[in-house]
Amino acid sequence: MKLYLHGHDYKYAAEQMLLTLFPAQRPGYPAGPPAPGEDALVLSLHRGAVWATATAALSYGGREYRAARRCRTAELTDPLSTDRALQRILKLAFYDAGTAARGGEPPWGALTGVRPVKIPTKAMLAGASPAQAARLLRDTYRVTEGRRRLAMDCAGASLAALRSLAPGEVSLYVGIPFCPTRCAYCSFVSADVGRALKLIDPFLDALCRELAATGAMLADAGLRVRTVYFGGGTPTTLSAPQLDRLMGELADHIDLSGCTEYTVEAGRPDTITAEKLAVLARRGCSRVSVNPQTMQDAVLERMGRAHRADDILRAYALARESGIGCINMDLIAGLPGDSAEGFRASLEQVLDLGPENVTVHTLALKKGSRLMEEGGGLPSGAAVADMLDFAWAALRGAGQRPYYLYRQKYMSGSFENVGWCRPGAESLYNICMMEELHTIVSLGGGGVTKLVDRATGYIERLANAKYPQEYIQKIDAICADKARVAQFYAAHGR
Repeated sequence: MKLYLHGHDYKYAAEQMLLTLFPAQRPGYPAGPPAPGEDALVLSLHRGAVWATATAALSYGGREYRAARRCRTAELTDPLSTDRALQRILKLAFYDAGTAARGGEPPWGALTGVRPVKIPTKAMLAGASPAQAARLLRDTYRVTEGRRRLAMDCAGASLAALRSLAPGEVSLYVGIPFCPTRCAYCSFVSADVGRALKLIDPFLDALCRELAATGAMLADAGLRVRTVYFGGGTPTTLSAPQLDRLMGELADHIDLSGCTEYTVEAGRPDTITAEKLAVLARRGCSRVSVNPQTMQDAVLERMGRAHRADDILRAYALARESGIGCINMDLIAGLPGDSAEGFRASLEQVLDLGPENVTVHTLALKKGSRLMEEGGGLPSGAAVADMLDFAWAALRGAGQRPYYLYRQKYMSGSFENVGWCRPGAESLYNICMMEELHTIVSLGGGGVTKLVDRATGYIERLANAKYPQEYIQKIDAICADKARVAQFYAAHGR
């Protein structure tokens, strides 16, 4: 769709709303005026003495749709509040015209961000009741009833997590950018272990150096680790001795006496062995992921997975036998070749196993993934909606409740990813990471440290090199960069 911006340059806001309303469209910014009958949006902003007014003139399918939203000029008190207010009215004007054109509203209404739960959470922290926060989602952002309930459930979990955090606590993320094979939907920076086996030991050498530098920095700054999360990639691509070395080095260099949650994404069943799980349990892992994504063999093959559903059952049994107390399992709604019936069968099998956590993702077509490039065979938005409706009912019926959620670009049906759990089995790391409740110190390839000032919400980011070879080459600079964490806390407090 051609986009014409008048009186402003808020391209990102216009593009986000375009993606929400018309996910198959891609933005263009032509130099000339719209041609008669072409799909195009003219999004204008006028700032007057009393009101700032956004107008949307949308041509779509041979028809014209217009809408306007405004805010008081008195609200535009500083650059940040000005940007937020103006983007809000521009988005809402586009939304009003776009929903009239498409003949309906998306499930998350006019919300376009990754973290919708932040809206009710902030409202309640500012003194709003849960009912008032829910009305904000309904009246301002037009969020549908089912999504409002999801958001409010997760907002309650976020507030509980926030109350549990003490000053000076941080979480630790350790990224292992290796996988046995690359899944069709994946865009994560990871190395196929078949081609990168020779890099694993040098990578671990570098990572252990980063662990030592991080431990020294945390001790000097008086910061304590509350949760640890090994992600990737697939951390259990490493051998049992390699895992033992890594987790041992972490314990040697970093004080874990205050750690209440230690997660390792075992993920791929073809990487899970009893020997590896024994290492995880002995080294203090309290939560492990065994992620099938689907229990349908034909769909697994189409995804590029090198295992079958029987392997998932075997891996789950090993995880139970290991004594690790909390098991998470992931499923994806909308995989190529899957159906509503196939997804239901997969979820029923997972629930029969009795995991403490179940995460239900909606397929997102990610740039750089094989699926984005090839496409084809994807379930319709209506089929994905059926999958998610079934998941909600089945999970609640099994005694699980939603505790965190997030959204991504190019998601099937503009839905969401939701983490479910038995009461008391919430992953504190997942909540802190997604709701940006406190600092996440990230190590390893592609790790992004997110420094959070809890008093103001101000955030700074520090990114590690992405690729294993690059990470190894730049480890001296990466280690030195950890000093910026202590500098941040010296400037902003705990």
